Amino acid sequence: MIKREQFYQIANEYGSPCFLFDCDEVLTRVEQIKGILNDGQGNEPIHLCYSIKANPFLVPYLISAVDFFEVCSPGELSICQHNHVPGEMIIYSGVNKQLADISEAIRYGAAIITAESIRQFELISQVCTQLKQHVSVILRLSSKSQFGMDLTDIRFLLKEHVKGDSYITIQGIHYFAGTQRTKLKHQKEELEELQKLISDLRNESSYALPMFEYGPGLSYPYFEGDNFEDTLAPLKELAPTLSDVAAFSQLTIEMGRFLASSCGYYLTGVADIKRSCERNWCILDGGINHVNYYGQMMGLKIPIIHHLPMNQSDFTSLTQADAGEAEHTDKWALCGSLCTTNDVLVREYEMQEPKLHDLLVFCNLGAYSVTEGIALFLSRDMPKVFAYHNGKMTLLRDTLETWELNTNHK
Repeated sequence: MIKREQFYQIANEYGSPCFLFDCDEVLTRVEQIKGILNDGQGNEPIHLCYSIKANPFLVPYLISAVDFFEVCSPGELSICQHNHVPGEMIIYSGVNKQLADISEAIRYGAAIITAESIRQFELISQVCTQLKQHVSVILRLSSKSQFGMDLTDIRFLLKEHVKGDSYITIQGIHYFAGTQRTKLKHQKEELEELQKLISDLRNESSYALPMFEYGPGLSYPYFEGDNFEDTLAPLKELAPTLSDVAAFSQLTIEMGRFLASSCGYYLTGVADIKRSCERNWCILDGGINHVNYYGQMMGLKIPIIHHLPMNQSDFTSLTQADAGEAEHTDKWALCGSLCTTNDVLVREYEMQEPKLHDLLVFCNLGAYSVTEGIALFLSRDMPKVFAYHNGKMTLLRDTLETWELNTNHK
């Protein structure tokens, strides 16, 4: 577990803003998730797939911990290559796959390619024929979004594929309906419907369709007032249903946010303090170019934050729950360094009056913020990234200047 002294150490040695990922925490969580999925009661094994778009910095730490990595772009495949991820661990997905992308994935030895349209299936077939290489394909069923294909198209491929391509083996179905889904009855109902659908497809075609990749989109708490008592509770509730499905298909559970969120911290420093228009404003050296609230209205909800005064001996952890214990607190708008009125991380956060160079540590930022920020706006630097593993801090990425990406190099 990361101690407050280590936050100070990073800030003192390297400055802020920066991301810090507790890799011991994420590895512990993976083991807990696998233990819930495979409870030792004699059920069929359930495989775990990590969606690396949630946080690619975790990839090298998870190679020996998960069964698969979901890769959704050529860049993500390059990340896997850089980290020497075995090809058999890769499920190559993504709504836009072109011939060169598919070819690179197959040459690298990707275990499975997802077809999201008839055209994608045809491109996969074309590459396999050119390379004379066999590949396993799963067909993505749309959840009424731009991802995946209609059931009619899946039935068409299962019917027409019988006539030809000997290099492709259609292994099963891929389905993902969304993220931060709080009503588990919806997942239970859709899993029952999907089992029936797969059974019908098996009966209609000559395919066994043994594999089913499923993204449950389980919710993770982020904000004050959310229930943090047991963040694994949604998976525990859904586990019996997943075990039933595993007896029916070779089940792979795809996770990103639910797996990675708890391991991340974002450190940002107080750059200015002022009172205007009858409000208190705290300007931070970070902002929405680094932090994303995952589909929520920015600033309206209060994430878990620790206020670390510049003087370490004055440390007080001030969340909304314990703010009343301080001698005096007030409400502050926490704003970033971007010249836009949208750069508000929290509209009203109650804390002691901040001082220049105080630290604010945003918790539960292990997923998405490190990759979803609007990094090029105002040409501000991208923050350093650190990993904490086996008691040691490692700098994974130094500060990156972005101005060169926003200028003419001629």
